[in-house]
Amino acid sequence: MIKILDCKNSNYLSRLRLILEKRRFRSKINTDIVVKILKDVKKNKKKALLKYERKFSQNNKIKPSKEEINKSIKSLNPKIKKAIDFAYSRILKFHSLQKINNIKYTDKLNNKIEYRYIPIQSVGIYVPANLPSSLLMNAIPAKKIVGVKRVVLANPRLNGKLNPAVMYAAKKCGISEIVCAGGSQAIASLAYIQKVNKIVGPGNDYVTRAKKEVFGDVGIQAMVAGPSEITVVADKNTNVNEVSTSLVGQAEHDTNSQCILIVNNNNFIKSLKKDLNDELNKIPRKDIAKKSLLKNGLIIRVYNSKQIIDSINEIAPEHLELNLVNYKKLIKKIYNVGSVCVGKYSAMAVTDYNAGTNHVLPTSGSAKFSSGLHVGEFYKKISYVKLSKKGIEVIGKKAITLAEYEGLFGHAQSIKSRIRRK
Repeated sequence: MIKILDCKNSNYLSRLRLILEKRRFRSKINTDIVVKILKDVKKNKKKALLKYERKFSQNNKIKPSKEEINKSIKSLNPKIKKAIDFAYSRILKFHSLQKINNIKYTDKLNNKIEYRYIPIQSVGIYVPANLPSSLLMNAIPAKKIVGVKRVVLANPRLNGKLNPAVMYAAKKCGISEIVCAGGSQAIASLAYIQKVNKIVGPGNDYVTRAKKEVFGDVGIQAMVAGPSEITVVADKNTNVNEVSTSLVGQAEHDTNSQCILIVNNNNFIKSLKKDLNDELNKIPRKDIAKKSLLKNGLIIRVYNSKQIIDSINEIAPEHLELNLVNYKKLIKKIYNVGSVCVGKYSAMAVTDYNAGTNHVLPTSGSAKFSSGLHVGEFYKKISYVKLSKKGIEVIGKKAITLAEYEGLFGHAQSIKSRIRRK
């Protein structure tokens, strides 16, 4: 069912790159229709949005009424409400620690420089289907901590109905502007109808393509948040069932999810294959999970710590589980990863809900250059400069030298005009 890459071969990293690139380029998934949808919605606004919602989701109502929202929330099981409240509290507490302080600096010439963090004025959050946890992860940093004035939620209807858990999470986070739309048309709506300044939130290939296409007209999160990924590192002492459940749990997200095991023991691999089948048969989304494992599942058979470290840094996984006792010699050398779950009790699935860390993380190798969603995503940074008379005379002369060297004599003249003439 699941492919095996043996690191006995000296070219194993090259082979690993080919496997990863095949998924990342998604050659079998044509998302060109996204460009057409974006152009149509940009030009024809709500008329085009409704057309695509009817076509793809059989949805005839884009804007829910307050009555509909409240009725949906009332139908939510109190147990789910309490679970959302619990997650809300932990996410808020941890993300509050990320608050950023403005910088003020005055030098000996009395030149004053400031660096201020200003909240983005409007943010669109895309939440796929029935995922209140994704809304909490995005809305709490934006609305509750940074204080973004206007937050718009885009969330698709399912069978014509609002998702009560998402609606409850939205109300708890203080979001009242809601668009019932999904996929690339939802991203188009946020960009060209609601006209937000920045769009965040996870999504499938079509959503990811849409966000890339609208970038420039609006901002997007500084990473690719596409189909989910997990890499698990295990050894002969690791509980096989803990590994198989982690892999199946991630595989059930999407047929394009990526599940990788790195292990140094052949007997473990044999046991895992059997346990994977047993676990797959226990879940309702087994067909999705099976397809995901067949398509993108991988076992990397390693023989030393260097191979483990090199493989992880090449994969740059969204989630990493180090399910082994001797992890300390590995962890300091792992630098390409979105989130690390350390030890047997740290199931990645908990971080999807209420550990407190953010679950919107870089995928498709973008952990090599970006980080998960954080409070800083919802600020703009602005510099303020106030030079003194003495300051412009002293530092201005050096600036003139550089300006003239670069052939920018207009720059030099501008500086000279401020220097006191003797």
